[in-house]
Amino acid sequence: MASIIKANQLQDFGGNSILTSDGAGVVTPNASGIKNTPAFSATRTSNQSASSANAVTKFQGDIENFDTDSAYDNSTNYRFTPQVAGKYLIYAKFYLDSTDHSAAKQAISNIYKNGSLYSSYQLDFRNNYGGYDNSVMNQAIIDMNGSSDYVEAYFQIIVNSGTGLLASGTKSTEFGGYKLIGA
Repeated sequence: MASIIKANQLQDFGGNSILTSDGAGVVTPNASGIKNTPAFSATRTSNQSASSANAVTKFQGDIENFDTDSAYDNSTNYRFTPQVAGKYLIYAKFYLDSTDHSAAKQAISNIYKNGSLYSSYQLDFRNNYGGYDNSVMNQAIIDMNGSSDYVEAYFQIIVNSGTGLLASGTKSTEFGGYKLIGA
């Protein structure tokens, strides 16, 4: 035999709201321990050129698709400083706005924590076996202290010649992350 419990709010022993329901099946978590926040996603309004051939270039995501806790700086430092301790899934995805793969040897997506390289992933065009995927993505689970830790995204294009490869300003290029629940 099944039981049914109906409630529009679940509280802890201190009277704090843990979950609420709108009566139409939409449940809202209210306790910070069951939310994937802070969270953010940033893209660009236009293409961004690499600073020079083979140089590591900081991604300047000037559009916030969302920023739940105003923790992403989209105008000066282009970094995420969450102010809430925990483990975060951070990702950096870059799309190369070029059809000339003969000029590029590798595309590299880097995630930096507190100014130092934390995680790196590279796409090697020389071993792409005839298929051309213009995207390179990197992701890492990073422990953040909640007071001063920050993360940034960098990209690097290793070229045979020229400097004309760009990180596209479309949503195909994105820097983002969110706090993991229970971690």
